[in-house]
Amino acid sequence: MSGGVDSSVAAALLKKQGYEVIGMMLRLWSEPGGEDSNRCCTPDSMAMAVRVAARLDIPFFVVDAKEIFRSTVVQFLLDGYAQGLTPNPCLVCNRVIRWEFLLNHALAMGADFMATGHYVRMHTTAGGRWQLLRAIDPNKDQSYVLYFLTQEKLGRTLFPIGEYPKSRIRSLASDFGLPVANRADSQDLCFLSGGDYRQFLKRFAPRIAQSGQVVNRHGKVLASHQGLPFYTVGQRKGLGIAAPRPLYVLAKDLSSNTLIVGTEDERGQSELTVGQVNWLGCEPPLTTIRAKVKIRYTSQPAWAEISPVGEFVSIRFENAQRDITPGQAAVFYDDDVLIGGGIIV
Repeated sequence: MSGGVDSSVAAALLKKQGYEVIGMMLRLWSEPGGEDSNRCCTPDSMAMAVRVAARLDIPFFVVDAKEIFRSTVVQFLLDGYAQGLTPNPCLVCNRVIRWEFLLNHALAMGADFMATGHYVRMHTTAGGRWQLLRAIDPNKDQSYVLYFLTQEKLGRTLFPIGEYPKSRIRSLASDFGLPVANRADSQDLCFLSGGDYRQFLKRFAPRIAQSGQVVNRHGKVLASHQGLPFYTVGQRKGLGIAAPRPLYVLAKDLSSNTLIVGTEDERGQSELTVGQVNWLGCEPPLTTIRAKVKIRYTSQPAWAEISPVGEFVSIRFENAQRDITPGQAAVFYDDDVLIGGGIIV
């Protein structure tokens, strides 16, 4: 429970369905001096979760995850940028903090399942295999950040709100008499508390930001940059380059510490390679398959051919995709069914 509307309604729905429900909230790491600033566990959020638990008449516990969060999620962010990637720490938080640390904590307390307020659906096949499906509400679907789940973990998980649109979740909060119906959704990285990740990197990993050259695809030097971690693929503003046509970040070359930029018509790419692949909705394919692939949380899935290449998969899109970014996830879908995913390398 986070004190937000989604997890609160999830708890209320389970209570109504007859489950014995226990509320658990994670206490996550924040910067020294800002211990109460992590958006996932501010004093206000915790107070709201306590109120919701009291309204539902369920036990409520706070679980200290500060140290493991700092050593895994925050360190993953710092290491990723040091390697020239654009890491997605929410993926690691879900995998390590929620579906390992918190799930194991819940099981040790005697729970049968862990339920969350993620917008995603679960079905079982005729053969008894769990499938993860996109949420009914396409604007809220969160399957992209859960591609790493396994059959074992899905068997221990409940997603009570994936069959509802967000508008219905808010009305259900009112119907249940919960004090969170109009509470705003949380956004951005929780431990940045609305701050700029670049400033965070300067404070916690100042050595990874080394100035270098900005070049075009032909190697012509156009300007200098302040450090590769401060730029993202697809970025247009803040490049400090006077040019007749708008320029965008196309790639980052860590080996030469150069930032590669180009024009709008240079942004598209048709191929990428994915590592750390997890096949969830099907057996790993032995030959090329055709499926839709999503390369960012906010992007639309696009048709592509997916080919196994050893421990990796090679993806070739039917239409070029903008801003393919190493470090982000590529997730594969068969219609609404999530079949697998991995990290773009």
